Amino acid sequence: MKLQALQTMTASLKSTKKMPVLFLGHGSPMNAIEENEFVQGFRKIGKEIPRPSAILCVSAHWETKGTFVTAMENPKTIHDFGGFPKALFDVQYPAPGSPEIAITTKALIKKTDVGLDNTWGLDHGAWSVVKHLYPKADVPIIQMSLDYSQHPQFHYDLAKELKPLRDKGVLIIGSGNMVHNLGMIEFRKFNESYGYDWALEAREKMKQFIVHDDHQSLIDYTKQGKAFQLSIPSPEHYLPLLYVLALKEKNEAISFFNDKPVAGSLTMTSVKIDKG
Repeated sequence: MKLQALQTMTASLKSTKKMPVLFLGHGSPMNAIEENEFVQGFRKIGKEIPRPSAILCVSAHWETKGTFVTAMENPKTIHDFGGFPKALFDVQYPAPGSPEIAITTKALIKKTDVGLDNTWGLDHGAWSVVKHLYPKADVPIIQMSLDYSQHPQFHYDLAKELKPLRDKGVLIIGSGNMVHNLGMIEFRKFNESYGYDWALEAREKMKQFIVHDDHQSLIDYTKQGKAFQLSIPSPEHYLPLLYVLALKEKNEAISFFNDKPVAGSLTMTSVKIDKG
């Protein structure tokens, strides 16, 4: 499709008040079917923010070589996990896709060539949390992948190019976990609000960087010491946070919710950015 046609499609989307941006700590897939304080936190946020015309979700669970957006009319529900009850695998989230938003997103991004994907769908990083915000599955949703070959600064800079979508009614969500070390989970305390000292230290430092708009320190997370190294043994659950922070405007407020550790080495800390 020619650039002029893409620009025309972008202009055709209705302008709205600037939508908030969310980072959602998604935690265990079981949050999709369990009733707990985190699920309640997601529901509360869904009621507080304006209803979006569409959702763009950057999930920790879609890593690719290159950057892609889902462009199908009806994305499938992907059960990308194992060892959980059948009830979890039975969950379907039949929200429509939005080829229009996918093409618009592709047109906006100049930093890299964005591919239009027709095979992925919605992984649990997306549907397990979005289903609590919009349980009727009646808001169109697309996903954007994480290019595993790129560095954190690339992801932050790419995310900045998504800013115009916020003025077109699109709710941009990053889904991951700020502290996420599955190899050190304390299974005996899986249902407890418990965090190792290093997990709590990293969480507090991350929050301070966020509050003070010190995004560069968060981009350079590998330079922040042992607590960060243990909290981010691989980047995929952390990078969605950078996408969200890159979209913050100077006059916008930051609030935290679901701000608790789980099982020692995870945090459910979630972030809302809006005009307050």
